[in-house]
Amino acid sequence: MSATAEILVPGKAGAGEALVLTAPISFWGGVDAKSGRIADVRHPQHGQSISGRVLFLPGTIGSSSASAVLMELVHSGHAPAALVLHEPDAILLLGLIVAREMGWETPMAVQLARNLFETYRGRTLTVTEDGALIAR
Repeated sequence: MSATAEILVPGKAGAGEALVLTAPISFWGGVDAKSGRIADVRHPQHGQSISGRVLFLPGTIGSSSASAVLMELVHSGHAPAALVLHEPDAILLLGLIVAREMGWETPMAVQLARNLFETYRGRTLTVTEDGALIAR
């Protein structure tokens, strides 16, 4: 199974187990930047780690601090292997852009139709530098 996604922010190709979130998340307070765990106790995937996973985001909630948390995740080595969004999120993606400008290796972010997210649930996949999602 494979698909080609639109590249939102170029970065390092990544591979890992897909984590398809079932609800939008707030990175500020919702994700622990030191561990990559979902800290929001109300989120359906509470306790799971986004670190090293291909993270499928149905949306984000609120805070303009999402970019800072994502940048901290990159810096601490707990960022997702890649981010897959169904629509661009300028605030969140700013974290990747600033991290890259600081010289840190960043995961890439791509855009894929939301109705395709479920096909990747539980699968291990690679997101290549040209935006291809290849499931194993």
